[in-house]
Amino acid sequence: MLLAIDIGNTNVTAGVFDSERLLSSWRLATDSHRLADEYALQLQGLFPLRNVSLEAIDQVAMCSVVPPLTGVFQEAVRTLLGIEALVVSAGVKTGVRVLYDSPRDVGADRVVDAAAAFHYYGGPVVVVDFGTATVFDAIAADGTYLGGAISPGLQVAAESLFLATSQLRRVEFVTPDTAIGKNTVHSMQSGLLLGYVGLVEGMVRRFRDELDAPNATVVATGGLANLIAKQTRVIDVVDVELTLRGLQLIHAMNIDANDSKGRGEA
Repeated sequence: MLLAIDIGNTNVTAGVFDSERLLSSWRLATDSHRLADEYALQLQGLFPLRNVSLEAIDQVAMCSVVPPLTGVFQEAVRTLLGIEALVVSAGVKTGVRVLYDSPRDVGADRVVDAAAAFHYYGGPVVVVDFGTATVFDAIAADGTYLGGAISPGLQVAAESLFLATSQLRRVEFVTPDTAIGKNTVHSMQSGLLLGYVGLVEGMVRRFRDELDAPNATVVATGGLANLIAKQTRVIDVVDVELTLRGLQLIHAMNIDANDSKGRGEA
């Protein structure tokens, strides 16, 4: 079985695959101060909660946008499972051609998402990842990663609004019935949630125009994907496990490539 780990700025998402089937997944809070042994213990405690046997894990793949934690998780996996993880980085086969000014600047999670979105939904496709940042990625009809856009995530925007003002409070992410707020909480919820719906709709329209693909599939992922998707028709698919599924896909590509080399095949 494969353990896939996506290390993000806010959450660490992990999932266990039996071949291509995702058996279970869970989320941990990202803490760059936590040590490898601490993460190893945390992971060890989570496996029984999902009825997954630690001994059944024989492969690990991960991607990370938090450099200090990349090595920490490699060591944690080594300690817990005795396995060297495949880390998606330069030199790893992903099946994605990146047309960025500097391909190395593209976050590993964006490449993984692009690989999964094209494989499962075809192209052209637009991925919207609702994480610490709200990230838009454009993938062409042939699977080429063209680039994208990055804006502050919904939670980051809400926290900034609270910290930068004297009278505004933290609010629950509940979509209001109307855009015109009748009180401060209602007004903030409208501006945050419906405002982000407007952001998504506007950016998707621009992406489709630039792709010259008015019917390009739009895939939403990330923790708040379902919340936003309920308020707009521009999102075609919600796949909150897109990154994990991309890791499984890329791991399989690299295992197959290594097997072919071992058999003397090109």
